[in-house]
Amino acid sequence: MGSVVCSLDAELGWGFHDLADPPAERVESGRRGWNVMLELLDEFDVPATWAVVGHLMLDSCDGTHADHPAPEGWFEREREEWADREDLRFGRELVEGILEADADHEFASHSFSHVLFGDAETDHELATAELERSTEIAADWGQRIDSFVYPRNDVGHRDVLAEYDVSAYRGQSPTRDGVRGVFDSTIRDRSMVVEPTVDEYGLVNVPASMFLFGFEGPARTVAESIWTDPMLELARRGIDQAARSDGVFHMWLHPNNLTSERDDRRMRAILSYLERRRSETDLTVETMADVAQRVRRSRGVDGASNSADTQAKATWN
Repeated sequence: MGSVVCSLDAELGWGFHDLADPPAERVESGRRGWNVMLELLDEFDVPATWAVVGHLMLDSCDGTHADHPAPEGWFEREREEWADREDLRFGRELVEGILEADADHEFASHSFSHVLFGDAETDHELATAELERSTEIAADWGQRIDSFVYPRNDVGHRDVLAEYDVSAYRGQSPTRDGVRGVFDSTIRDRSMVVEPTVDEYGLVNVPASMFLFGFEGPARTVAESIWTDPMLELARRGIDQAARSDGVFHMWLHPNNLTSERDDRRMRAILSYLERRRSETDLTVETMADVAQRVRRSRGVDGASNSADTQAKATWN
């Protein structure tokens, strides 16, 4: 029996604050896409793993973060250019939407301030500070962190995740994005189903299968004019492959990828297809925490998380 996992990197402005020239359209689409995805996931009853940047859950801050061992200038955009853009820095009502949703979403972490864990400048102290602050904020909301999604999929400091009792992380995809990914899947018939594994720290690596917005711009427009939406076609293939196997098809996106109604239609079509295949087969939908719990139990790993059964969605206040 295969399964499908959907994870979202929920970050608003924090996904771009360190970039010299952030993509304006995506920066401004974070809230829109977040609400659209909540509505669609509820409509099709798809529980997802929402990996939230912890800073979004704060009431306010002055942007100094004096006790945080971040590199010099890390919070500069928050203090200066975005000082009056609370809509990019905070998102309490959006996180409340996750916890109050009809779909049984998993609350997960995307770090505190979108630090790149695999970067050479990110030392153990900084990684620890990011996990510690995220864990503290989650606890204030009555939540715990069982799954972690690395900012920009830059995997590193897995030992720190283990120290903070994280059970799972989204590992790097064995497949390629964009045109190369379409070629591998459709021409080479390469499977997009992944096999979760337990690493040396006892963490369950739930690798990504497919970034749902890895084929954009003019190439997408041309492909849609002569064929179909390539990402929709690949998502259908991945869902079908999971339905025929015991593996996992793990699709992921950022809410800010939904910049227009065309992007909304892509996600509606994917989730509609998933709903149909789930009704026709034994295919299930899991969160990353569900996968970690199942894998660790099946392999007799101690300390299997039970948060998928006990996470209290209504105790965040």
